[in-house]
Amino acid sequence: MKRLTSFFVLFILGITTMLQAQQPAYLFAYFTGDSGDKEAVRYAVSLDGFNYRALNNNEPVICSKKISITGGVRDPFVLRGEDGKTFYMVLTDMVSANGWDSNRAMVMLKSDNLTDWTSNVVNIPERYAGQEDLKRVWAPQVIFDKEAGKYMVYWSMKHGDGPDIIYYAYANSDFTDLEGDYKPLFLPKDGKPCIDGDIVFKDGMYHMFYKTEGHGNGIRKATTASLSSGKWNESPEYKQQTTESVEGSAVFPLAGTDKYILMYDIYMKGKYQFCETVDLDNFKVIDQDISMDFHPRHGSIIHISPEELQQLLNKYGTPAEFGISSSDITSAE
Repeated sequence: MKRLTSFFVLFILGITTMLQAQQPAYLFAYFTGDSGDKEAVRYAVSLDGFNYRALNNNEPVICSKKISITGGVRDPFVLRGEDGKTFYMVLTDMVSANGWDSNRAMVMLKSDNLTDWTSNVVNIPERYAGQEDLKRVWAPQVIFDKEAGKYMVYWSMKHGDGPDIIYYAYANSDFTDLEGDYKPLFLPKDGKPCIDGDIVFKDGMYHMFYKTEGHGNGIRKATTASLSSGKWNESPEYKQQTTESVEGSAVFPLAGTDKYILMYDIYMKGKYQFCETVDLDNFKVIDQDISMDFHPRHGSIIHISPEELQQLLNKYGTPAEFGISSSDITSAE
């Protein structure tokens, strides 16, 4: 009982400190598997970026059937907009039971509170001509292109017997569709397939982590100063810290430090791995510091404010292991 009481005291002190300093919390958006409602968006939250607890009893927070063509969605990626108040989400529109070459669309969503989303499907064969041999549309993400002053959506596609290639197009002003034609974002020098691009901006450079296929199934990195230039410097070494096949990498900064965390899906083993870095080149495993009460697949993590955390707890309930209610957060303010 003494240990449990100490935990609650430390937790309340932690949440109070976070609120007073406006220290951000973390939101993890993910899906959980390849069948039924596992292909749906779920949320978890953390106060420190290391210990995550599922919201809504680990049930979906968005109904896949209402927002997609296939009835399933995968690979949720969430971005806070440049105005600090608007959130953008993109999803793979896919039910894996239909086959890995079965999907042709992505979903674009927009919200001002992380709980209520407007959504639109972008069906690539309907949006663009010449898609007769399109096999799949995978893992979209979005980033603000500082040069263009627009939100760039990037994703991988496979046509015919060709490799998976990461393409991009810009979103329209209300984030309901893509405008103009799509173009290749990144073409590896070795010509091998690449999927699951994840871009982070640091020190004037865009760092893209991506999964290579056909020779190791690992995570590599390329950098550029201009997203639409087609000029990338590739790092030949793998960035994952395991010999297992991995995919779905995502990088996020650890608040109040100069550190970043790289996470990825060890999909053949049903595991996730977290690594720490300062320079986005050298990584060390920190799995011993991570705890989760759920088993995520390919997802993303963003910072959220104490007020946004409270809104999420009000909507989806407070995880039991949090040991504190949303009313306690209010009273701590």
